[in-house]
Formats: sequence, structure tokens, C-alpha cells
Amino acid sequence: MPDSILVGYSTVYGSTREVAEAIAEILRKGGQKVDLLPAREVRSLEGYRAVVLGAPLYMMRWHKDANRFLSRHSKELATMPVAIFALGPFHNKEEELQSAGEHLDKSLNKFPWLKPITKEVFVGKFDPTALKFPYSMIGPLKEMPASDERNWEDIHTWANNLTELL
Repeated sequence: MPDSILVGYSTVYGSTREVAEAIAEILRKGGQKVDLLPAREVRSLEGYRAVVLGAPLYMMRWHKDANRFLSRHSKELATMPVAIFALGPFHNKEEELQSAGEHLDKSLNKFPWLKPITKEVFVGKFDPTALKFPYSMIGPLKEMPASDERNWEDIHTWANNLTELL
């Protein structure tokens, strides 16, 4: 029987990778065997008993690599525990988190077979100096102040709870 957990992630600027690394480390400390990989590099789910998948929400859409991962591995994912996380708003405000959660749900609804055991939206990180095209062409985005309001305590708590769920 497979005994590893895959922590897959999609990222553009590295923030989601950092969160995925923290989640993988907590699962390892909890005694789990964990592989940490970019979602686009995963070719097979053979050997995994569960998957944790994370990706950012950009312009309120879940990252395309995460969507492709779900499409590519739909048969396997439909038969195993899957936990989902997203990095969304730049500020720790309830209305922003709720809106991001609704957009994540809308993205996941494209995969009706997917029944995550848990899903969570975390506050993300924003650095206007690192923007890539086409976002670098959006004036108001370039003028926003940098922020990193990721709540590592919330992330660690969620990851610790995964040990029981997975």
C-alpha cells in the first residue's frame, strides 16, 4: 500500500512554495513520509496515499498549473484523500478571505468529482517590484505597497490537523 503524501504546489513568485514547504515539514515532523513537488512536474500519483495541493489565486482565479494537475490526475485523485489550500488576498480581512474562498470554490466546482477532505485560503504575499507580465502592466497593482501578511500560525495549525485527516 502506498505510504507517501504528495505536497504539490503551483507558484509564480515563490510564496506558495514557501507555504508548501512549511506544510511538508510539519507533516514530516508528524511522522509522515512526504514528497514536495511543483504540480506541473508530477507525472504520476503512484506510491502516494494522499495529496495536499496548493496554489495562488491571481485575479481571483486559481493558478492554471493546479487546474491542470487536477485534470491530469482526476482518476487517481477521486479515490484518495485530497487537501486543498490557496493563497489569495493580500490582507488579513474577513471579507477578502471570504471572497477568495468563494473564488476558490468556483474554481474547484469545475471538478465535480473532487471532494477535498479540507480546504483553506491563506493570506498571501505581495511585492509590486516582482510583478511579471501582464500584471506588471497594471498601473494600480504597481502602485500598491508590498505586504506579507501570511499567518504562519494558521498555516502550521492547518498542517498539524492534516496529519489526522490524511
